[in-house]
Amino acid sequence: MDATLLDALTAPFAYGFMQRAMLVTLVASIACALLSTWLVQMGWSLMGDAVSHAVLPGVAIAYILGLPFALGAAAFGIGAVALIGGVRAATRIKADAAIGVVFTTLFALGLVIVSVTPSDTDLQHILFGNVLGVSDADIAQVLIVGGIVCVALLVLRRDLTLVAFDPGHAHAIGLRPRLLHAVLLGALALTVVTALQAVGIILVVAMLVIPGATAALIAVRWDALLAWSVGITVVAALAGLMAAFWLDISPGGAVVLTQGLAFGLALLFGPRRGLAMRWSRARRHALHGG
Repeated sequence: MDATLLDALTAPFAYGFMQRAMLVTLVASIACALLSTWLVQMGWSLMGDAVSHAVLPGVAIAYILGLPFALGAAAFGIGAVALIGGVRAATRIKADAAIGVVFTTLFALGLVIVSVTPSDTDLQHILFGNVLGVSDADIAQVLIVGGIVCVALLVLRRDLTLVAFDPGHAHAIGLRPRLLHAVLLGALALTVVTALQAVGIILVVAMLVIPGATAALIAVRWDALLAWSVGITVVAALAGLMAAFWLDISPGGAVVLTQGLAFGLALLFGPRRGLAMRWSRARRHALHGG
């Protein structure tokens, strides 16, 4: 590789604030990528959207009380899931409508709390992220929470996968589908916390959906799905941060935009469902048939 190009690629990470941003973004991205695989395959993408927005009032209240963000986010994330279930049980409203009502209401509550809360630090960073200004406490929180999520998902990956695709068989062999679903939802709430500093609440849902959706266009086997999801998100995190440094743009926006570009490439050229591959197969079939 040309020395000038190599210097250009490594120069941003010679700065302390960029090293800290890279650490936080990578941990948050990997946690989101792992969880994204299950959310996409189980059709829980909308639930990811709901929880990522519903935790805002919990985070704001935790800030006011001087508590860790993770506590407030987990409480409101799990509470939102329970509330959605309660609304569905008490009414004839369909799941997507119940999710929409609950998460938009809680998100609006969070916006109100943020707007009336005096603070030395700008709580708007919760919405849009502030990865270039993370503190030591923020880094410790991301490492601890993100590490717990990643370890839990990897240790339980076989059980979670079986429950995702065949809950009846999982129950028959002694697993507890409801408990494992609760583990996924708890991991979802905690994962949102790890991504707050990197991209903010508004873009968290993209990081919870795009990696898994991209991997699904490339791989079939579950371990390969996890590997592709994580690999794509790591490359996107590094490329996005470098683009943000050189172009002076939003780091969170650049990371998510890079993930979106990766999805576009997989959609066009993916070996499983890529449009180019499908067109090539159709053309070969037409020639053979002719």
